[in-house]
Amino acid sequence: MNEPTIASKKPSVLELEAGTYYWCSCGQSANQPYCDGSHKGTGFTPVSFTVEAKKRVALCNCKRSANGPFCDGAHKNL
Repeated sequence: MNEPTIASKKPSVLELEAGTYYWCSCGQSANQPYCDGSHKGTGFTPVSFTVEAKKRVALCNCKRSANGPFCDGAHKNL
């Protein structure tokens, strides 16, 4: 698998509590935008990120963001 699966062409806009999260980079997770282990055997790995305080974020679901796990608008070019 060379290219990640496009889970959605819209980001997940979420209010996250402080903590560590694992973003799905392969696009195959049934729990988008979070990793559920579906990447096994694909060559992709989850991307961990930490939120220091409660905040609103836009997480990439097209898996093409240059700023993954955060959306950079790459879905507009698909």
